[in-house]
Amino acid sequence: MTAVLLVVQILVAIALVGVILIQRSEGGGLGIGGGNAGGFMTTRGTANLLTRTTGVMAALFMVTSLTLAWMAARSHTPVSHSILDNPPTAPAAPSQPAAPAAPSVPLAK
Repeated sequence: MTAVLLVVQILVAIALVGVILIQRSEGGGLGIGGGNAGGFMTTRGTANLLTRTTGVMAALFMVTSLTLAWMAARSHTPVSHSILDNPPTAPAAPSQPAAPAAPSVPLAK
């Protein structure tokens, strides 16, 4: 289920970027969606359609994002212990170096 929802999330994100890029901005932008479009719709009708499509895509993106986050939180198994649960311990004292052995007299053979 998570894989399917992730694929839907990616497709919605790509479609959202595409719909945003074809909108005519104040400065001109890409403006691919502008113009007469062969008499199919007026420029104002196209702008309204693209604005509504952007809103619907943004809503779908938010819903899929929240659903994926909820599913990830639900499937996560809590850790049985945490480092924050244990109080810090005092650092161990450094070990003393071994005392050198007393010098001995060499034995002749």
